[in-house]
Amino acid sequence: MIDTHAHLDGGTNEVAALVRRASDAGVTRIVAVGSGIDSCRATLRLAHEYDGVYAALGIHPHQAGSGDATRLAELHELLGDPRAVAVGETGLDFYRDYAPHDAQLELFEQQLALAQELRKPVVVHTRAADDETMRALESFGGTVVLHCFSSPGLLEAALERGYYVSFAGNVTFPKAAELRAAAAAVPADRILAETDSPYLAPQPVRGGENEPANVVHALSTLAEARGEDPSALEAQIDANATAAFGLP
Repeated sequence: MIDTHAHLDGGTNEVAALVRRASDAGVTRIVAVGSGIDSCRATLRLAHEYDGVYAALGIHPHQAGSGDATRLAELHELLGDPRAVAVGETGLDFYRDYAPHDAQLELFEQQLALAQELRKPVVVHTRAADDETMRALESFGGTVVLHCFSSPGLLEAALERGYYVSFAGNVTFPKAAELRAAAAAVPADRILAETDSPYLAPQPVRGGENEPANVVHALSTLAEARGEDPSALEAQIDANATAAFGLP
C-alpha cells in the first residue's frame, strides 16, 4: 500500500517511528510533501534517508504572501533531485485567505511552469477556488493529482481531463457522503488514497494525530463505497501511484 501525500516533517512523532508503523501496517511507500523551501529541504533529506519514501516539493498557497514565494530558483534546484517525484503541493485556497488571491495565482502558475519544464506531475491543493483552479490548469499538459479531494463539483471536469483524484481521511467521516459518492464515480485507473498526515485523521482514529499507517482506513472506506474488494483496490491504487509519480 502507498500513502500518496504525507507531511512527515509536520507532526510531533519521530519520522523513524512513523515509517516503521506504516511498514507494519503494510504501507511500504510514502510520498512525503514539503511545504515551503525549508520544509522541502527537510523532506528531501527524509526521502534519501528512508527506503520507500519519495518527495513532492512545493510552496503552499498559504505561503504565497511570504518570502518563500520568491525562492523559486531554490525550488527548481531541489526538484532536480531524483528522489523528488512531483511539484507541490501548490494551488489555490480562497477559503482560509492566508495570502492574497493574485499572489496565490501567480505562485501557482509559476509552479505549473516548473512542473511543465521538469516533466513532473503536479499535486494540487484547491479549496473554495474551483473555477480559478481549473482555469489555471487548462493549459497545463502534464499529470495532475487533485490532492485531498473535497470538491465534488470539480469531479466531472477533472475526469474529462484525466486527472488523478486522491482521497484522504475525511472520506471516512460520517457526514462525507458526497465524497464517498465521488469516490465511487472515479475510474479505476484514476483513484488514489492518502492521509494528508498529520492532519485529517480518519474516523476510526479521529481526534489523534494522523500518520501514514492510517491510509488503510481510507482504503477500506473507498473499497466499501465502490463495492470492490479491498485487496484489489489496494493493488490498483498502488499501480496508479506508480504511474502518476513515475515511481520505480
